[in-house]
Amino acid sequence: MEASFVLTTMALGLSSKKASSRNVAVERRNLITVCRFSVKTLLEKYTAEPIDDSSEEFVNFAAILEQILSHRFKACAPAGPVSWFSSDGQRGFWDYIRLACNKVPNNCVSSIENMENISTARAKGRAWIRVALMEKRMSEYITTALRDTRTTRRFYDSGAIMLREEATVLTGMLIGLSAIDFSFCLKGEVLDGKTPVVIDYTPYLKFTQSYDYLTDEEERHSAESSTSEDNSPEHPYLPLVTDEDSWYSKWHKMEQKFRIVYAQKGYLEELVRLRESQLKDLEAENRRLQLQLEEAAAQNQREKRELEGVILELQEQL
Repeated sequence: MEASFVLTTMALGLSSKKASSRNVAVERRNLITVCRFSVKTLLEKYTAEPIDDSSEEFVNFAAILEQILSHRFKACAPAGPVSWFSSDGQRGFWDYIRLACNKVPNNCVSSIENMENISTARAKGRAWIRVALMEKRMSEYITTALRDTRTTRRFYDSGAIMLREEATVLTGMLIGLSAIDFSFCLKGEVLDGKTPVVIDYTPYLKFTQSYDYLTDEEERHSAESSTSEDNSPEHPYLPLVTDEDSWYSKWHKMEQKFRIVYAQKGYLEELVRLRESQLKDLEAENRRLQLQLEEAAAQNQREKRELEGVILELQEQL
């Protein structure tokens, strides 16, 4: 009886663990997928005018990024100095960013930390998102933070996006945002840090209608046509579409396609520039390591000759 109870308890525990692991994986997949859609929407929306807080597409993107950076963030402070806490006693992803991104050249961390009108960690995190986008360096900040694996592990629980391969996918997505001009005012209710963010999923949801059923619109048209057949001629005329309407519709579609292609072009150009910069950095690093290797080999030869000389001297003394 006791053995059966133990086996049942173990089975329930294993099942619960699998369910929890699945839930975390689904959370990661959902956030990364909706982030990809959001970035694509921003690229399609962008024209010559900068994007600001009045853009619903940006507001949603900021909410998504905030939830990604807060995914499985440790509620308790890791072991370390008290200065890691925010002034309001609440911790947020900003506490991680300001430590992990300190090595970014000419970073905005100290500027945000010294803002007088922003005190909470959440508000500072939102300010950082906006400044990083205006600097066109969001991907650079996240990439640098991820390199500091020790700090990342101290701030995030197992299964967090920032600890998985999805984080690399995220940095790749964010590169495209460098092709967009952003303009924000770092004050007001948007950065109050009191209201939690909510993601609006409706722009990215598309329901596929089964062929076995008619949509509400089709049913309405079907009902209207059936009632009008009794009072209409045998061969009713279809509504006429003027040439002007047809050409305007074609022009509008072509304009939309042009904007999408233009945004993609900017994204690819920015990606090429980033890859060229990374290639130059790697080539410089390769040359530096090659010089170190040559110096180490020369030093090794010198030490070898010195040791041989010492051995000869010792042999002569003996």
